[in-house]
Amino acid sequence: MSLALLFPGQGSQHVGMARALADAEAAAATVLRTADEVLGFSLSRLMAEGPEDELTATKNAQPALLTHSVAVLRVIHGRLGPVGLAAGHSLGEFSAHVAAGTIGFEDALLAVRRRGELMFQAGQARPGAMAAILGLDDEAVEAVCAEIDGGVCVPANYNSTGQTVISGDVAAVEEAMSRATLAGAKKVVALNVSGAFHSPLMEPAADGLRAHLEGVAFENPTYPVVSNVTAELVTDGETARRLLVEQLTSPVRWSASIRTMTAQGVDRFLELGPGSVLAKMNRRNAKGVPSDALGEPQDIETWKAT
Repeated sequence: MSLALLFPGQGSQHVGMARALADAEAAAATVLRTADEVLGFSLSRLMAEGPEDELTATKNAQPALLTHSVAVLRVIHGRLGPVGLAAGHSLGEFSAHVAAGTIGFEDALLAVRRRGELMFQAGQARPGAMAAILGLDDEAVEAVCAEIDGGVCVPANYNSTGQTVISGDVAAVEEAMSRATLAGAKKVVALNVSGAFHSPLMEPAADGLRAHLEGVAFENPTYPVVSNVTAELVTDGETARRLLVEQLTSPVRWSASIRTMTAQGVDRFLELGPGSVLAKMNRRNAKGVPSDALGEPQDIETWKAT
């Protein structure tokens, strides 16, 4: 059996996240205390009590998600057994590299806090939009984006067959939404985001993150992490550092990443962190492969019993 770990990205955060886990497990409580100390404010209280709009702010959501994922990892570590691969969706790729030992938890916390600040600033400087396109294949969405003349509009997340997110300038994305509907999309949904993530509009954020990560130690991962940018295995720290920067302006090739993992022999997935978005997407991306989500104490107890 080859096990792969998956880590969720922004959007999976919610008020109350990790509270029950920290109450039930000393290892999780330690992770939350460390996050508070490193960041210099009570992230754990914000995660537990909100307010929701403050937790959802990019600069807070990203460290909150990382912290919850690492808390779950620390709780189950002794029972996990050998891990073959890991991957994380957008922000979750940092969590995957923490799990693989590429970057330390404290360094990753500061990096994703800075990443969130930079992404928000880029969105303020050049407002952007994102939208989910449901019911069109990747090629059809790419064709819609290619038809837009005024402004940037690109695929940002290839999540699963028939589920693609586009990103770019506000007017360009709005036009693409209309064109996608005319092209036969089953549903088109504008996303509540503070910028055009995973698009060229994030270039200033990428520059800032590159500068920040220059001062961070990266080691070779203990097991490969699949890159969002390439959907290929990353086995050395310097490549990880470079691709985590490139990720900000590149599409998340999530469905291809899962195909890479199953082609490597993965026959079980565990999603660590709040929610179960990635495990549910595996109903399309990895049909028939067991995919469990561990975020709450009861999830972990059920998993231990299997």
